Amino acid sequence: MTDQRVSADGGMETSFGFRNVDAGEKQPLVNDVFHKVAKRYDIMNDVMSAGLHRAWKDAMIAALNPPRREDYKVLDVAGGTGDIAFRIIEASDRKAHATVLDINGSMLAVGAERAEKRKLSANLEFVEANAEELPFEANSFDAYTIAFGIRNVPRIDVALKEAHRVLKRGGRLLVLEFSEVEMPLLDRFYDAWSFNAIPKFGKLITGDEAPYQYLVESIRKFPNQRNFATMIKEAGFSRVSFTNYTGGIAALHSGWKI
Repeated sequence: MTDQRVSADGGMETSFGFRNVDAGEKQPLVNDVFHKVAKRYDIMNDVMSAGLHRAWKDAMIAALNPPRREDYKVLDVAGGTGDIAFRIIEASDRKAHATVLDINGSMLAVGAERAEKRKLSANLEFVEANAEELPFEANSFDAYTIAFGIRNVPRIDVALKEAHRVLKRGGRLLVLEFSEVEMPLLDRFYDAWSFNAIPKFGKLITGDEAPYQYLVESIRKFPNQRNFATMIKEAGFSRVSFTNYTGGIAALHSGWKI
């Protein structure tokens, strides 16, 4: 298929999958998608990644390597169900504190319920807010993480600048996101799986294939690894790098506030 990815100069703010929408229209449409899939979000990630998202997230936490300190503070953005935050807290021997921020109340409700069951509520705070306007003071967090959420933010450049603002000096940004497959033949297989199988599985799981169709299309619109690395640098981050997972189906981007 023709690659429709946007460049480092932007374009995601008016892209709802392959549809062009007016500025300001994307966020309500994205919110509706996640209200629909919130209760089955983990199943959705299994479908989208053939279960590999679990290994990718574990690799993300290994790269972060959170210290066993009670004053270590992480902001996990677009992480409503708590998947990344729970891993960080466990990796720190339940010492770290994580603030889970999401614009979608349905996702946060699922996360709060899961945290209670895991007895992790003392280490967690759930905040409903926009990644483009973080309700925190500058230099507040040791790390900022976001997994499979940045491509759903309309103004990615603004969100990255906000990430830089709220991080302390020496703080780290980690972004895990579906990316551009760079392995020959795997790209064709992944396209076939994505566009033919994923929406149909979505309909079987939730009764509605439209949210899954959007999610598949949004992956193809997202900037490739090098263009996204450029965006991170332009937001003020240093030592920017990325690591491909499974041939580039996903990539982990890293940056530091120096």
